[in-house]
Amino acid sequence: MFVPPDHSVGIVTPKTVVFDEPLELESKGRLESYQLVYETYGTLNSNKSNAVLICHALSGDHHVAGYHAVESGQDQSKTKGWWDTMIGPGKPIDTNRFYVVSSNNVGGCNGSTGPSSTNPNTNKPYGPDFPIVTVADWVRTQAKLSDHLGIEQWAAVVGGSLGGMQALQWSITFPDRLRHCLVIASAPKLNAQNIGFNDVARQAIRTDPDFHNGNYYNQHTSPARGMRVARMIGHITYLSEDMMGLKFGRDLRKKSKFDYEFTPEFEVESYLRHQGDRFVNRFDANTYLLMTKALDYFDPADEAAGSLTKALDQVKADFLVVSFTSDWRFSPERSREIVRALQSNRVNVSYSEIQCDQGHDSFLLEIKDYMAVMQSYMNRIANECLPNHHVKANK
Repeated sequence: MFVPPDHSVGIVTPKTVVFDEPLELESKGRLESYQLVYETYGTLNSNKSNAVLICHALSGDHHVAGYHAVESGQDQSKTKGWWDTMIGPGKPIDTNRFYVVSSNNVGGCNGSTGPSSTNPNTNKPYGPDFPIVTVADWVRTQAKLSDHLGIEQWAAVVGGSLGGMQALQWSITFPDRLRHCLVIASAPKLNAQNIGFNDVARQAIRTDPDFHNGNYYNQHTSPARGMRVARMIGHITYLSEDMMGLKFGRDLRKKSKFDYEFTPEFEVESYLRHQGDRFVNRFDANTYLLMTKALDYFDPADEAAGSLTKALDQVKADFLVVSFTSDWRFSPERSREIVRALQSNRVNVSYSEIQCDQGHDSFLLEIKDYMAVMQSYMNRIANECLPNHHVKANK
């Protein structure tokens, strides 16, 4: 019998909420109704001041902490939430002190309405007919979930990478509905190199013979080869050169001779193919296309004449911005852009640049200095939520 480890929220069960109302999207698309799958951990206090929203990154979902129940004989330990290092009893986002909420974004493939969901107009999967969604669309649906849960203001909205973009957008769209905004390993917009990586990944999927212009559900297949390549490209960008060198070097797997066979020969090849195979089994190709386009389109300064400072001039939340020195996908300079724009608006902002070798994936890992920064900042927020503490009004 599987026993969750100490400092875990234990076995958790996802919940579903259906919104029987139209969702008008920035792309001019429309969903007549939609559902969100979400999880909660901890207990909401009497004045509902201790709620924390977690926004997920590109390949993440609602399952950020604890473990899912599985059928008999399966390895339950493999169902651990993707940010379990950060969230749980005694962890930086302490579920003994906070009520934590996470949802799977619209357009996802883990229960929320997305391309693999049934289109009520055709009784077939939406497939390529699912409308384009943006970071701002996700934030508005998360606000609807907040209303459903009776949460008028979040103690904090937290996210890494694409999740950090959502947290930043929360501070812009709903400045009165969060007291703290934690933006980790993120950026105010993608640079041309990042957009290029995303397009190469999308082309790998779209040129797979099994893609069928996005209608692969009806063909009872999936563009698995393209998805593998897309994920392999992604993993190369998530790790730093130093970490790849430390992890794999140029180690050759055992073989008797050199040859031209295209089986994995170097350890790094084996690792990337393994990651690609795992991804194919848990993620939908149309969702991947949607999520990467949302990344590309995110640019709050675009609606403020190109000025990030102007885009953030209505922000009221206090900020923690965290970057990692070895993250070349979302480099520290991109975080410093956010910090400078906030400082120009006299926003309270703390900035921490963590020295490490792990690359962009650092925000998911238990790095000592990073965890200490998060622990300290979240302790500050937790103290604000105590019954005898006056919850600060946004400026």
